[in-house]
Amino acid sequence: MTTSPATPSRIPSRRLGTTGPQVSALGLGTMGMSAVYGEVDRATSIATVHAALDAGVTLLDTGDFYAMGHNELLVGEALRTAPAGARDKALLSVKFGALRDPDGGWSGYDGRPAAVKNFAAYSLQRLGVDHIDIYRIARVDPGVPIEETVGAIAELVKAGHVRHIGLSEVGAETIRRAAATAPIADLQIEYALITRGIEESILPTVRELGIGVTAYGVLSRGLISGHFSSDRELTADDFRTMSPRFQGDNLRHNLSLVESLRAIAERKGATVAQIAIAWVLSRGEDIVPLIGARRPDRLAESLGALDLTLDADDLAAIERAVPADSAAGDRYPSAQMGSLDSER
Repeated sequence: MTTSPATPSRIPSRRLGTTGPQVSALGLGTMGMSAVYGEVDRATSIATVHAALDAGVTLLDTGDFYAMGHNELLVGEALRTAPAGARDKALLSVKFGALRDPDGGWSGYDGRPAAVKNFAAYSLQRLGVDHIDIYRIARVDPGVPIEETVGAIAELVKAGHVRHIGLSEVGAETIRRAAATAPIADLQIEYALITRGIEESILPTVRELGIGVTAYGVLSRGLISGHFSSDRELTADDFRTMSPRFQGDNLRHNLSLVESLRAIAERKGATVAQIAIAWVLSRGEDIVPLIGARRPDRLAESLGALDLTLDADDLAAIERAVPADSAAGDRYPSAQMGSLDSER
């Protein structure tokens, strides 16, 4: 039977770039506690945030558009009800800019300076804090130069409402333009064993410029967690019902990659999820994976990856089991892929 390394007694830290804060080596992404993956339980979500803080996780990631403010309110409640010692160490990473309608639809992105400051004002109120540690537009607004959006965040930094500037899902050219405008702490972007597009030009660019990476989707929305099966029934409001990687032959192929990974995990006495997270951790000290755990037990499993050492033979075996570009299907539906500056 596969065992799980225990939650580490002390979570190591990593710095986000040359100008960013020192954070826990794993961060907690809270989006799934409010939307995207079907039904959620508020009490369990808050218990998971508390468990993360208690374990030493300091980086919490949210977005003002996750369920139209619900997620920020939930994170704010979790912080208010957490022990003061843990709460005071929490660092908040917030995405903004996505426009929603009353029916939950998506209407594009707004990166105008006035909108940036408006979004920030509402986030500060919902979160119940006097500053945001890292602030970033979720996707580039094609109608607004990135220099204007980043410049507006820089003004918020000067005023004390924001500590650091981040980017999200942008390509190398946009990264350079943003970094020429103001210091950038980190780039938040999808990076996983089956999502390795950043390795070609984006990762070398951020490293050249001294910008860190917060990697989301390290378990590919549960696809490479070892817990997803082809017969799992998803609710209509689950993003994965529309994700190309979870459809038909694509899903069958991708789950076969997971089984190859499972064989490696069993030899290491670990879980598939821990192998996948440990692989991202191994890619460099400048990368901080965000784990999307929604339950304390899944959180504990993910944190166990910090005690897992992958040697050269392990890494070579993982590469053979899941080669780069081996996944079937894009990471988003075509319309959403078209909005990604990072994919251009």
